[in-house]
Amino acid sequence: MNTRDPHGLIEKLKTLPPERVSEVEDFVDFLRTRHGERALVRAATRAAEPAFAKVWDNEDDAGYDKL
Repeated sequence: MNTRDPHGLIEKLKTLPPERVSEVEDFVDFLRTRHGERALVRAATRAAEPAFAKVWDNEDDAGYDKL
């Protein structure tokens, strides 16, 4: 079941009993939280790259680049 129609999804939600709607809401919250955490990790990685560039890119360690 791969739906991209939000209206179809809403109609399906309307047919669920309240306890199942609550489960769906919990799952959506989980997905949103996980997405936010991953975005934060990616942003932190990008922010740290310039600081590590001097450490990573040097002649003394050039041999390790081939591994």
